Amino acid sequence: MKFMKLGSRPDTFYTAEAVRSVSSEVSSDLIVQVTGSRYLLHKFPLLSKCSRLQRLCSESPESSQPQIVQLPEFPGGVEAFELCAKFCYGITITLSAYNIVAARCAADFLQMTEDVEKGNLVYKLEVFFTSCLLHGWKDAIVTLQSTKSFPLWSEDLGITRRCIEAIASKVSTHPSKLSLSHSYSRRERDDVSCNGAESQRLKPATRWLPKISRERNFKNRAGSDSDSDSTSESTSKHRVLLETIVSLLPAEKGAVTCSFLLKLLKAANILNASSSSKKELTRRSALQLEEAAVRDLLIPSISHANDTVFDVDLVIAILEQFMLQGQSPPTSPPRSKLGFERRRSRSAENIDLEFQESRRSSSASHSSKLKVAKLVDGYLQEIARDVNLPLSKFITLAEAIPDFSRLDHDDLYRAIDIYLKAHPELNKSERKRLCRTLDCKKLSVEACMHAAQNELLPLRVVVQVLFFEQARAAMGGGKVTELPSNIKALLAAHNIDPSRPTAALSTTTSIQAEDQWSVSGFKSPRSKVSSLKMKMAEDELDESDLQSDGLGRISKFKALRALPTRPKRMFSKLMSINRNSSEKN
Repeated sequence: MKFMKLGSRPDTFYTAEAVRSVSSEVSSDLIVQVTGSRYLLHKFPLLSKCSRLQRLCSESPESSQPQIVQLPEFPGGVEAFELCAKFCYGITITLSAYNIVAARCAADFLQMTEDVEKGNLVYKLEVFFTSCLLHGWKDAIVTLQSTKSFPLWSEDLGITRRCIEAIASKVSTHPSKLSLSHSYSRRERDDVSCNGAESQRLKPATRWLPKISRERNFKNRAGSDSDSDSTSESTSKHRVLLETIVSLLPAEKGAVTCSFLLKLLKAANILNASSSSKKELTRRSALQLEEAAVRDLLIPSISHANDTVFDVDLVIAILEQFMLQGQSPPTSPPRSKLGFERRRSRSAENIDLEFQESRRSSSASHSSKLKVAKLVDGYLQEIARDVNLPLSKFITLAEAIPDFSRLDHDDLYRAIDIYLKAHPELNKSERKRLCRTLDCKKLSVEACMHAAQNELLPLRVVVQVLFFEQARAAMGGGKVTELPSNIKALLAAHNIDPSRPTAALSTTTSIQAEDQWSVSGFKSPRSKVSSLKMKMAEDELDESDLQSDGLGRISKFKALRALPTRPKRMFSKLMSINRNSSEKN
C-alpha cells in the first residue's frame, strides 16, 4: 500500500494530567477542546494554517490567559485533529488509505486551504489521493471502506464518488490491459517467490469474471468422478463471485445497462446461482427492458425438463415484471435516501426532484411499451425456429404485449410464419390459436400479399386478409366515393382508413433468407381469389372435419356460404369493384 510522509520534526506531543501538550520554550496561549479532550497549544503555528481557528479566536476578546476554543463534533475525533496539529508544527505524520479520509475531513473542517497558505494540508492530501491512492486496487477499496465512518463528509468532498469510479474503471478493463502497482509494502515484498517471480497473490485472475457457456456447464455435470471435485470447486467460486457482484450493484435505476444485467442473468442461469440473485436480476432487467436488444434476451436453457435452445420462461418472467410496473408505483423514497437525518449537502438539494423522478420511472411509459413490443416480436422470430418450442409459450409471449403497443403486426406475422414453417405438425385448432393474436387490419400491403398465398395459415385468417386488402385496394388513390355506404360503414366499424398509406415493413430484425417474403405471382386480384378457392376446396375435403360419430361437420367453405346475405353481397361487391377497376386500367 502507498503512504505519504509530511514534516521532518520529531514528535514532541505528550500527555500530562489528561491534557495533551507540545514541548516548546514558548508558553502555550491556546486551549483547544476536541470531543472531551483538551490540547494546550500555540496560536502562531495553528492560526497561520487554519482559517476556522483564526475566525474563532478573532471573535473572542483578548486576555492574558490562554484563549479557549471549542470544536464540538470534530470529524475524525482527536486522532484526526492531532494529525492536523502536528502538520502545523512541522512534526512528521504518515498518511495512507486508512487515515486519508479522516485527515481530509478534518483539514476541510479547519479550512486548511490554499487561501490561507500555499502548500497547505488540503492541497497535499488531494494530490496524494488523486495521484496515488486511486491508482491502486487495494488503496482505492480501503479508502472507500473508510468512508463509512464519515458518510456525509465523504459525499460532499467527492471522496466516495471518486473511489467508486476508480474501482469501476478497473473492473471494466480487461486484465491484459492492467498494470500492477510496484509500490507495495515490505510485507508484500516478502511474498515474492525464491526465483524472483511474483507470487499468485499479485496476479489479477480473480478480478475478472471467467467466460462461461452452456456447453461447459453440461460438461461439468456429465464429467467423470475424478474431475467432479475440481469442476465443482471452480463453479462454486464463480457462483460466489457472481452473487457478490449482484449484491454490490447500485440500487438506482440506470446505474448499469440492461445489457449488462441480462448478461449477469445469463451467467447466473448457467452457474445455477441463488434464487434471490436471479429474482433481483430479473426485477432490475424488467425496469430497463426497453433498452435491451434481441440478442440480450437469448439466454441459453439449461433445464432438463425440455430441450428448448433458449430459456423462454425467464424472458416471460422479465416481461411480466415489466408489465406490472405501472400497477403499483412506489409510495416511499428510495432506500438510499432514508434511515438518517443529515445536514444539507450539495447532493441533498435534489432529493425531492430525485424522488419524483423515481416515481415517474417506476411505471412503464407508453413509449417504452412500444419499444418492448418491437423487442418481443423480434425475440419471437428468433425462438420460433426452435422445433422444441411449445406452442403455449409462443402464445404466452405474443399475448403478453397489449394491443395498443403494436402499431403494426408485420413483425408478429413474420414470427408466426416462421413458427408454422418450423412446426408443420400443427393441427387446425393449434393454427387457430397461434393466429389469434394477429390483427389483419394492422398488416401492411406486402404482408397481406404474402398472407393471402400462405397455405399454412387458417382459412379464416386468409379470408380476413383478402377482405381488408380488397377494401384498401378499392379505396386507393382517393376514390372513396366509389364505395357503397354499407362498405364504408363496415370499414369504419373496424377503424380502417384506407386512404392512409400503410407503414412499411420493419427492418429492425434480421431474417434468414428462407424466411423472407416473396410476393411474386400477385399481378392481379384474381390470383388471390384462385388461391382462396383452392384453399377452400382443400379444406372441404379434409378428413379431419369428420367427427368420430360419423356425422359430417359443416366445412369452412359451407360455413362461409352460410353467412348472412348482406355480408356475402358486400364481399362480392368488393371483388367486382376491384375487378372492374383493374379492367378499366
